Formats: sequence, C-alpha cells, structure tokens
Amino acid sequence: MPGPRSVITQTVVLPAAAQTLFDMYLNPIAHQAITGGPVIIGTEKGSEFQAFGGVITGTVLVVVTPSLIIQSWRSAEFKPNDRDSTLILSFTPQGEEGRINLVHLDVPQHDYDGVTEGWETYYWIPWRQYLQSR
Repeated sequence: MPGPRSVITQTVVLPAAAQTLFDMYLNPIAHQAITGGPVIIGTEKGSEFQAFGGVITGTVLVVVTPSLIIQSWRSAEFKPNDRDSTLILSFTPQGEEGRINLVHLDVPQHDYDGVTEGWETYYWIPWRQYLQSR
C-alpha cells in the first residue's frame, strides 16, 4: 500500500525563453504581475519569499542562474507543526519556449490537493495568459 502523498511533480512549457521565465519568477514586480498578489522575493540565498500577501512564505535556499531555484515553502494552510516544504524549480529551453520542471517535496497530506491544484490555478494558467497578452 503506498504511503501518504507528499511529493508534487509538474512540468509546464510556457511561451517565453527559459531564462526569461527564471528572471520573471525572481523579480517581485514580474512575479506579482503574473500572480496578481503582492510578492517579496530576492535573487540571493537567504532572501525572504512571500506571495499573495503572505499566504505563501519561505526562504530562497539556492539560486543557480539561469536554471535552478530552490526555496523553503509553506502555505497558510500548513499547520503549525508541519515542517516547511521544499520547492525545486528548474528552467530549461524547449525550442523557442521555456520548460519549468517543478518538484515540491514534503507537502503535508492535508494540503496536498490544494497545493497541487494551486500551481495550475495560481501560477501556470495566469503566467501563460500574462505572456500571451504581452
């Protein structure tokens, strides 16, 4: 019998170069334009991360320009005793477009479906719409 789900893996291809996508994620103005909510993020290890006005919080753990971002990550739905999850985003070219491979580790069981759906609803769909409208 499989254990509880705690790892989310997703891949999305968006209509922009991989480096552009990487830069947009780490730029608070572009990140906010994509998600529609206030964002705090930095490009250096140890930088604070907040999205949607603090609904998501964490710390930038690793930045390998222009291809890898690793963050500690938690949503407001995490319980106080839930440990932070780890978000790994890798950015690679796919023709003229960019591919983002997401691996999200240690997502609490009680928030697994919400976080899984949240990536599509709050990131991939609006990001694609933002890029197509530019």
